[in-house]
Amino acid sequence: MFRKNILRILAFLLILTLFACTPNENTDNSKPDNSNAVSDESQTTVSEQSDESDESKETSAEINEAVEYAESLISRMTLEEKVGQLFFVRLRKDQAIEDINTYHTAGFIMYAVDFQDETKDSIIQLIASYQEESEIPLLIGVDEEGGTVNRVSRYTAFRDEPFKSPQDLYKAGGLDLIKSDTIEKAGLLLDLGINVNLAPVCDVSADPDDFIYKRAFGKDASRTAEYINTVVTEMVNAGIGGVLKHFPGYGNNEDTHTGIAIDNRDYQTFVDSDFIPFITGIEAGCNAVMISHNIVNCMDDEYPASLSKKVIDILRNDLGFDGVVMCDDLGMDAIKLYTGDNEAAVLAIQAGNDLLLGNSFVHQIPAVIEAVENNEISVERIEESVLRVLLWKISLGIIQVG
Repeated sequence: MFRKNILRILAFLLILTLFACTPNENTDNSKPDNSNAVSDESQTTVSEQSDESDESKETSAEINEAVEYAESLISRMTLEEKVGQLFFVRLRKDQAIEDINTYHTAGFIMYAVDFQDETKDSIIQLIASYQEESEIPLLIGVDEEGGTVNRVSRYTAFRDEPFKSPQDLYKAGGLDLIKSDTIEKAGLLLDLGINVNLAPVCDVSADPDDFIYKRAFGKDASRTAEYINTVVTEMVNAGIGGVLKHFPGYGNNEDTHTGIAIDNRDYQTFVDSDFIPFITGIEAGCNAVMISHNIVNCMDDEYPASLSKKVIDILRNDLGFDGVVMCDDLGMDAIKLYTGDNEAAVLAIQAGNDLLLGNSFVHQIPAVIEAVENNEISVERIEESVLRVLLWKISLGIIQVG
C-alpha cells in the first residue's frame, strides 16, 4: 500500500510539473467547412496529446525505476543501516568518518562553527570526503534562512555579507529580490556540496513581539504563501532540497529551544491561516516538512507536535503530504523537559517522523534498534521511512538510479 501511495504522489507531482511547463492553448472546436479535411491545428493538437502521453509513460517508467532501485537498496541493508537512514545528525568534524561507518546516518547538518576558519575549497573537499566514504550518499544540510539564521554566509570567506532576512529583502525589492536571493543562495550551497537548506520558514507572524517574527516573512497567511511559493519554486528549479518549517505553524508561542511551548489556539485558526503557506509549499514541489515541538492543544494536548501521531496524521491526511517528515532538533529543551533522549527518538518514529534531527544519535540509534528488536517499532515502519528518505535523495540527484 505504501509503495502504491509513493507512486501515486510522485506521479501526481511530476505530471503536475510537466503540465505546468506546457503552454495552455485554446483549441478551436468549431467544425471545418470541409468535413473530410483535417485542419493543421487539429493535427497539432493530436500530436501534442500524443507527445504528452509518451512523456507521461516515460515519467511513470522513471518513477517505477526509482522506487524499485530504492527498494533494492533497502533489501540489502541491515537493520542498523536502515535505522541509520532515519537520522539527519549534527556533524562532528573530528569523528565524521567514524560516524559514517558506525552509524550509517542519512546525512549531516552543519552549523556555523563548521565553517569557521574554512574556505570554499576546504569545505568542498571536506564534504566530498564524506560522500566518498559513505556507501549511501549523504544529505548535507544547513540552516541558511537569511537574517538572524545564517550558518555559511556569516563568514566573508563564503560571501561578502550575510544573506538578508526575508523581511529585509521584501522591503528592498519585493518578491523579485527574494527570487534572485534564493537563486544565489542555492547556487552557493550547491557549489559547496550542500544539498539541503533547512528553509523556508512558513510560520505566519505579523507581530514583532512573537519569538518567530524575525525569521518569518512578517505578513499574513496569503502574502506569506506568495513568499513560500517564490522560494520553493526557485529551490526546486535549482535542484536543492528545501524544508518547510515549523508545522503546524509557530504562531505567537515561546522559544522551544529553551522550554516547553503550549499553543491554545483553536483548530480553525490553523485551517484559515497557519496551514496555508505549508499547502502552497507542498504544491510548489517541496518534499520535506519539519515539525515543531509546540504542544498544540487543539490537535494533541498530550504530546509535542514533533512526537504526535495525531499532528503528523493531519499533515499526511488533511494536507495530503507524502514526502519526508522530520522533527525539529530533539536536543531542544522543549523535548528534554518532556522526556529523555532515547525515549524521544522512539516516540518520534512511532509518531511517523521519517528523519530525526539532533546530536544524541550515538545513544538514540541503538535505542531505536532495541525498540525494533522488542517489537515496539515494526521493521515495516522503519522501511516505510527509509523509502521516503531514499526517494528524496534520488529526486535531488544525490543517489543516481542504476
